[in-house]
Amino acid sequence: MSEAARHQAPYEPASRPQPGPLRDWLAAMKAATNPAETQPAAAPAQAEEVRSTDQGKAWTPRVVTPAPVAADAAEADVSDLMAENIMLKAKLKVESDRYDALQGVIARELRNLRAHVEAEMREFEEVRMERDRLTAAQGAFEREVRDLQAKMAADAVQLTEMRSERDLWAARAEALAQPIFQKRSA
Repeated sequence: MSEAARHQAPYEPASRPQPGPLRDWLAAMKAATNPAETQPAAAPAQAEEVRSTDQGKAWTPRVVTPAPVAADAAEADVSDLMAENIMLKAKLKVESDRYDALQGVIARELRNLRAHVEAEMREFEEVRMERDRLTAAQGAFEREVRDLQAKMAADAVQLTEMRSERDLWAARAEALAQPIFQKRSA
C-alpha cells in the first residue's frame, strides 16, 4: 500500500465547492421557503455567472409556491383523516378475519398431519412387531435346523455302525455257510 493511502486526509466539506446547479437549486429553495430571510448578494451573482458560462447546458430551478390555505382546508383535512381512519379500520378487520381464517386452516392441516403421522407410526409399530415375530420364528427355525442336522449326523453315525455290523454278520454267515455248499470229496 502506498504511503498516501495509509495516511488519509481528513474530510473537509467546507473546502469542497458545490456544483453550480445544485447550489442554485438550494438557494432557490431557501428563498421560497424563507422569504423573510435575506440572501447574500454574492449567491445570485455567482448563479448568474455560472448561468452565463454554461449557456448551452444552463439549468434553472423551478420554484413552486404552495397554494394559500383556506379555512375549509382544516375541516377537509379532519374529514379526510377520519375517512382514512375508517378505511384503515375496515382493512384491519378484513386482515384480522383473513388471519383468523388462515390460522383455522393451518390448525386443521396440522390436525390432519398429526393424525396421518400417528397412523403411520401405528403401521410402523405393526411392521416392527411383525419383524420381531419373524426374527423370533427364524431363530426357532434355525435352532430346529441345527438340531435336525445334529440328529442326522448322529443317525448317519448309527447307520454307519449298523452297516459295518451288517457286513460283519454277512461275512460270518458266509463263512459258516461255505462248508455246506462245498463239494465233498469222497
